Amino acid sequence: MSWIGERTRALTGAHLEYFRGIRNPVAVKVGPSMGGDELIEMTKRLNPENKPGRLTLIHRMGRSKVETALPPMIEAVHRENRAVLWVCDPMHGNTVSTAHGRKTRRFDDIVDELRLSFAIHRACGSMLGGAHLELTGENVTECVGGSRGLTESDLESAYQTQLDPRLNYEQALEIAFEISNQLSEQRG
Repeated sequence: MSWIGERTRALTGAHLEYFRGIRNPVAVKVGPSMGGDELIEMTKRLNPENKPGRLTLIHRMGRSKVETALPPMIEAVHRENRAVLWVCDPMHGNTVSTAHGRKTRRFDDIVDELRLSFAIHRACGSMLGGAHLELTGENVTECVGGSRGLTESDLESAYQTQLDPRLNYEQALEIAFEISNQLSEQRG
């Protein structure tokens, strides 16, 4: 699926204008800096006919901001009756740098943002429809934490990414079980 990034989603920007002409479903990453009015205007531009399945909003708030930034977005979408699919990206808002300048992500922050997102959607009468994750089936050490208890000193042993830190296979399985648990709660 084609998506517009958080840093390139300007209402008057070229990315948004280009995506208006795409007939297939599209997505936009939205972060804590986006206000409700801007969000609604963006949904109207990208999905003027308000067709279900056309627009996915991928929220990437970060653990520290999700509780304050996400509810107003959900409420604005509900108030304006906009048809969107909500997806959580708990990775990008939780990127940090080590003392040596290595990019990483803390597994606990990723899981917390995911759990909070499910809870916030439930509390707002919405439904979280998916998760956007960066992961690999390889035994990398790019994100700290998880059941193996990776630390910053472990990053050097198998840090392979040239761009963004990914969950390894163990961490990815842990996230899959967490999502399964959250979906069970969602069903009631």
